[in-house]
Amino acid sequence: MMQHNGNGTREDLVLYRIETAKSDINSAKILLEAGEFRGANNRAYYGIYHGISAIHALDGNVYKRHKDALANFNINYIKTEVFPKTLGRKIAEAEEIRHASDYDDFYIATREEAEEQILTAEELIDCIEKFVREKF
Repeated sequence: MMQHNGNGTREDLVLYRIETAKSDINSAKILLEAGEFRGANNRAYYGIYHGISAIHALDGNVYKRHKDALANFNINYIKTEVFPKTLGRKIAEAEEIRHASDYDDFYIATREEAEEQILTAEELIDCIEKFVREKF
């Protein structure tokens, strides 16, 4: 893997973030198979987050807080129906589940829930890759 040196084009950054998202999703699948559902939820969410960050990089936008990245993605890409509104709802649910998995005491993550989060992440990345191909 290449080391980040701060140099590169906007396209390089977008593609790097997509690859990071795919790596997170792959990690989620490994954790799922190991029965680590909380960890799978976390990695699936980060796959979503890095995918969304790739889209923001197209416009030269950077958000320090996840909340801001998700909100602006919803405003600029979900509400305008660049991406399906159903996907926006799934992303919001993934964020809630990740937060609960990571921070709520006694939260019990399930295989079904983790599988759903991974499917949402994969659906988003598929949409993002199609969108990005049209841009480059």
